[in-house]
Amino acid sequence: MIVERAYAHLSSYDEDTWPWSVPCVRQLLDEGLRFTAPVTFLVGENGSGKSTLVEALAEGFGLDSYGGSHDWRYASPRAKSVLGERVRFDAAARGRRMVTSWSARKGFFLRAETALDALDREGFSPESRSHGEGFLAAFRGKFLHAGLYVLDEPEAALSFSSCLELIGHIDRLTKEGGQVICATHSPLLTALPGADIVEVGEHGMRRVAWQELGVVDHWRRYLADPQAYLRHIVEP
Repeated sequence: MIVERAYAHLSSYDEDTWPWSVPCVRQLLDEGLRFTAPVTFLVGENGSGKSTLVEALAEGFGLDSYGGSHDWRYASPRAKSVLGERVRFDAAARGRRMVTSWSARKGFFLRAETALDALDREGFSPESRSHGEGFLAAFRGKFLHAGLYVLDEPEAALSFSSCLELIGHIDRLTKEGGQVICATHSPLLTALPGADIVEVGEHGMRRVAWQELGVVDHWRRYLADPQAYLRHIVEP
């Protein structure tokens, strides 16, 4: 592992003002977030704050919030977020040099909405391939070495089989000493053996087992009987 804990300090803040109004952000300020496995999945509904959290973690490690590898700083003129500029890390033994030395730091931030531009900047020519193939090219070409890799909903462009390929890339990356933090809605990705799952919501952050995730339960019930859901949504 590269980092063991993320934290942020703020002497005072207005709980009614974003992002301090987001429960998981307040918990990060109060307690920090410990990483107990090489892969951590952040799971939650839209608006729960998981993307806000992963973006700030990427920025805290020196990755551009626009997306891309550590070597590209900065691709956009956007300043760090108010949370990202305050995020700090406690390093694991293997990651101490990376955390303390900019030149030794390695990593990649992949966010769905800016991925194509970021991949084009890094020479993957996404216009010559599908959106999903562009993502997979990044995984094949960039997810290779020890470093911190932050992903924001990578499944957005991927088919079922491509998500399985991504699981394989993540597994191999961690065996090479990499660490992954991924915000996702995918019950497929979160089933990766040994991964730590943190559920984000009104409660803040809490660790859960895969089979206890609400999204896993909903997918099971939906696939068993779609009409049980659709009858409340689709007009007759």
